[in-house]
Formats: sequence, C-alpha cells, structure tokens
Amino acid sequence: MTDIRNIVILTGAGVSAESGLATFRGPGGLWEGHRVEDVCTPQALAQDPDLVHRFYDARRAALATVEPNPAHRALAKLDAAWPGELLIVTQNVDDLHERAGATRLLHMHGELNSGLCAACDARVPWQGSMPPGTICDACGAPAMRPDIVFFGEMPYDMDRIERAIAKADLFVSIGTSGAVYPAAGFVQTARYHGARTLEMNLEPSAGSGYFHETRLGPAGELVPVWVEEVLA
Repeated sequence: MTDIRNIVILTGAGVSAESGLATFRGPGGLWEGHRVEDVCTPQALAQDPDLVHRFYDARRAALATVEPNPAHRALAKLDAAWPGELLIVTQNVDDLHERAGATRLLHMHGELNSGLCAACDARVPWQGSMPPGTICDACGAPAMRPDIVFFGEMPYDMDRIERAIAKADLFVSIGTSGAVYPAAGFVQTARYHGARTLEMNLEPSAGSGYFHETRLGPAGELVPVWVEEVLA
C-alpha cells in the first residue's frame, strides 16, 4: 500500500447488519410492513406525520440495543492510524461508526440522533422521541423532523464527497447494494479519476463490474483483515 495515500470508504447497511440493525432490503428488512413511500418521503411526512415520527422514534430507540462490530472497530483503527487523507462516507443513519471511535466521518443520509427544523434548517443533537409538532429551540416553529435524507431529497455534503473521491488513490465500498444513487455512482467517479477500487460485500453489488477487486463475505471478517493489510 506504499502507493496509496488518500482513501475514501463508503459504508452501507451491510456493515451495521452484523450489529443487529435491519438492512434496507430483503426479507426482514427495515421497510417490511411499511412501503418506503409511507415512511421515507417528504410526502409521507406531510400526509401521516404520526407514522413517520413513530417509525424513526423506534429506530432511534433501537440504537441503544446494539453495539459496534469488528468492521466498525477496524475502520476506526484505520481512521486513527492512517497518515494520509481518509474519509468514511456512510449511508447509514446509526451512530455505530462514532461509537467505535471513527472521527473522519460523514453521514450522507443524515443521522437518527439529530433533529432538523423544517422551518429554519437548524440541526440539533437529538435523543428520545420526537412527536409531530415538536418546537424548534432556534426559531420557535413546531417543525422538528428527523434529520434524515428522504427519498427525493439531496444527500448531504455531496461537494465534499466528490472532492475527496477525485483525490482518492483508493476507493473502498463496504456492505452496499450498489443500487441507490448517487452513492452507487461513486465507484465510477473514482475510476475516472484513477483510483484503485475495492468492494467488500456479502454478494456482488449492482456495480460490481466497476471494481478492480471484490471480496465476498461478512464485513466483520473481511474489513479487519483488509485494515491490517493496509497498515502493514
């Protein structure tokens, strides 16, 4: 890895699944029993705010029942030890990367432990429930909502992500389906700018053909081995 200095890592639901958080797709997945349109769109929030707020309250509460797994801890170890530039871009809205110790981290789809005011765009750390009509301390409007990027909304910090990918020598995707854009296109951007690309997943993603290397298996097994290789 002597020719690698700048690393961008994309993590998806497959990383947190091994901690016991349901994944986005598949039997037993996060949305089972609720159509995506019922819980994760601006229209859903407007039409049935009680359902949407209860859904995210339950997800927020579930964080207290899980712990970071070996993949989270290995990435935090890499974050602490890597002398070059490193950015972990996560599609996950949980706090497991932080709890493992990662600091060079960006949540492109928002965070469960954050509230967003729909009136003034203020963001505040949030624990516990958030009933519809919760007052924003910044502007006084009864407009607090989960700080989650709903379908149809723009992911956070795309400019920063794209700048980091353009400078990356290595792009790594871990536990992602490769089906949700814009994240699914990151590997193509990385390849365009000359980066090496590595995928670690239970099965090949929808964009697997764009990766120079694919390693298949649980993230909790693959990521610690890879991190040791990088740091050796």
